[in-house]
Amino acid sequence: MQPSSPSATPVIDAAAWQAWLGRSETVTDTLHPGPLAGLSATIDTAPFQPLPGQAVPPLWHWAYFLSQAPAHSLGRDGHPRRGDFLPPVALPRRMWAGSRFVFEQPLRVGDVVQRTSTIESITHKQGRSGHLVFVTVRHAYRIGAQPDSAVPALTEWHDIVYREEPPVVTAAQTAEAVAQANTASNVAPPFALNAPANSTLHGPCEHQPDGSICQRWQANPVLLFRYSALTFNGHRIHYDQPYATQVEGYPGLVVHGPLLATLMVDLVRTQWPQRQLADYHFKALHPVFDIHPFSLHARQTDANTVSLWVQDWQGRRAMEATATLRVD
Repeated sequence: MQPSSPSATPVIDAAAWQAWLGRSETVTDTLHPGPLAGLSATIDTAPFQPLPGQAVPPLWHWAYFLSQAPAHSLGRDGHPRRGDFLPPVALPRRMWAGSRFVFEQPLRVGDVVQRTSTIESITHKQGRSGHLVFVTVRHAYRIGAQPDSAVPALTEWHDIVYREEPPVVTAAQTAEAVAQANTASNVAPPFALNAPANSTLHGPCEHQPDGSICQRWQANPVLLFRYSALTFNGHRIHYDQPYATQVEGYPGLVVHGPLLATLMVDLVRTQWPQRQLADYHFKALHPVFDIHPFSLHARQTDANTVSLWVQDWQGRRAMEATATLRVD
């Protein structure tokens, strides 16, 4: 497929962005059980009953502290426009590049939690696809309503990457790309318009020669829409198929990076239920789409370390992660 010409060269004003370094904001939320019940129903692997005082599974805190930007402040892609807390990077494509976590103590159902977010770094690079801007935001979570007495529980570093506008893609080019992808994978699109919403999403893999634990997944539009709704994520690449394919140039809907990271850490939670996480980090390598299956893998490399990865339908690693288990 030969894409059309790209849009105009964006304005890169790295000096102006430095004014956003160190900027911070604090929000408070109560970890009510409703969002956790919704996540459990959406992921639907190991049922989780969010009873008062129960530890919140790792990364499920993303169902809270949601940025509820008014509709008039949203950009074309469904994300809030920049220039308020985040710097006004003039690159239109925003993706979650990865995250790092240090767990000090569990967040629990019913806790009042403060999250202080601080912009730690802004870096401009030139890549094969054009300009790239990386923004790292540190989130510090503390349990308690009063700032002076709140107890540290979790620190998270969130890496965001901004990229240039993709080449304009015609409907014919989109159809050609999808057809080529389906032919290459030798499978039909698993979720046609008449496919039931309760189609099987996950199951065990065949034996893995490397000895890894493996779980096979197939995302569908209902899963992606429900996760978008639970996390108040308006990014259209996850639920708006015409936008994702005809504007962004993807062959299908994009599976959320945070969802993939959560599925991997849930594999650790269910396979090593007696162990607690000390830290966890993941890095996105390639997008995963709803038109093809993918698999989750976990392999314990030593007594306290688990290596994890997402493998796409072509056998490529789409995301890599490492979980360090707490020493009792």
